[in-house]
This record gives sequence, structure tokens and C-alpha cells, in this order.
Amino acid sequence: MTTTPDSGTVHRSLSLKAGALALAMMLGSGAAWAKDSTNPDDPLEGFNRTVFTINDNVDRALFKPITLAYTDLTPKPVRTCIGNIFGNLRDVWSAANSFLQAQGHDFFNTLGRVLFNTTMGLGGCIDVASMNGATRIPNDLGITLGVWGLNSGPYLVLPGLGPSSFRDGVGTVGGFAIGMSPTTPLFAIDNIPLRNTAVALYAVDTRAGLLEADRTVDDIALDRYSFVRDAYLQRRQSQVNRRRGNDDLPDYSDDDLPDYSDEDLPDYSED
Repeated sequence: MTTTPDSGTVHRSLSLKAGALALAMMLGSGAAWAKDSTNPDDPLEGFNRTVFTINDNVDRALFKPITLAYTDLTPKPVRTCIGNIFGNLRDVWSAANSFLQAQGHDFFNTLGRVLFNTTMGLGGCIDVASMNGATRIPNDLGITLGVWGLNSGPYLVLPGLGPSSFRDGVGTVGGFAIGMSPTTPLFAIDNIPLRNTAVALYAVDTRAGLLEADRTVDDIALDRYSFVRDAYLQRRQSQVNRRRGNDDLPDYSDDDLPDYSDEDLPDYSED
């Protein structure tokens, strides 16, 4: 008797193979541009800028117009409901990563958010947890790998996905491989038209959440690439530091500053 793999297994297998192939191609191609950068965090800057430009052109020609049409034609309450539902799915993944990081407090808080929003929030449509002070805790496998001690590695711009790093790229591919990513429940839908619609809606909703940041970058950045890169690396490092419990704040306790406590200062009391 023969069995056929389910759609979820096939998707994870294809995603893993495609992700591994893409990562290998980027590593091989990126070496040719390694000498173009003077930034130690971005040794593949020439390659990354090329991918960034391609991503940006495709986004401006295709994804951004679709997203703007979506925000213009879809009533805000509907968009909020859709965003909250997808946010609820991301919270499941966030809770799993908090567990992997041994962050029990965040794990139970995020799990409580999911249960609260799923039941009282009509399947996640209403973010009642945030309304009651239980804010969302962003988390993913890339942060988990960082908490476990894996360095971020060089900055990397992924085709179609944008800013990343070697560590975060591994986290993205690994999430698909083990079936633990925000899109895993969507790809598990058996009805193909419904599944494709849900995945496309997820992509549009994600892009819609970046419109304001996109406008900010256009307004203030002299070099979009450098601005996005630096902002991404700083944010990711901050997220890992917070999860580790050390925000790397400046410590001046051991600085060789002058100590005037024992100085014989002039006494002007009898002048």
C-alpha cells in the first residue's frame, strides 16, 4: 500500500529545498561582491544592494500599488480585523519561541493573549488582550538562535523578503522546515483557492503594516539602503539583548574619570 504526503509536508519539503538552494546561491554569488564594502557588518554590500534594488523595483511596480489599493478600498475596521487575526497567528509562533528561550513569563503571557483573543476576540478579530494591557511580544526563531548564542553573521538582503542576516535567514528557512512559522497554518489549508487567497492576504496585510515606515524612510533617508540596513541590525540586536536580559547600556563604572573626592580644595571661608 502506498501513501502520498499531505500538502503541508510537501510544502515544507519544497520550502526547505528552495530556501537552502537560495541561501547557497546567495553565498556563492555574494563572494564576488565581498570586496565592495567597508562596513564589517555588511561584507556583501554590493550583492545586497543589487538585491535591494530589485526588491524595491518589484515592490514599487507590483506589491505597493496592490497594497495601496487594498488600504483604499477596504474599510479600516475590516483591515484591523484581518491584521489582528494574522497577529494572533504570529503570537502562537512568538509563544513557542519564548518557550524555547526558557522565558516562562513571556510564554504564558503570550499564550494567554492567544487564548483570550481567540475566544473573547472572535477568533482574533478583536485584540482584546492589548485593550486590557497585555501587549504583543514580537519573537521568532532568529531571535531564539541569538539568545542561544549564535551571532547574527553578515547582513543579508533576501530576494522578496528584504532585510535579514545569516542567522535570521537560517531561522526563516528552519521555521518553514519544521512547520513552525506564522504562515504554517495557512499552508495547511486543503482548499487550494482558499489557501492561496489567505497567503496572498497575509502578504498584503504584512506590506500594509510597513507603509508608514516606508514613507518615513522616503522622507528622511539620504540612502535608503544604508538606513534600512542600520535600522534592521540595531532593532534585531536590541530584541536579542532584551531576551537575554542585557540591553548593553553604557557602563561608566570602570571609566578612568577624575576623582575629586579627596582633593585639597582651597578654603575661602576666611577671605
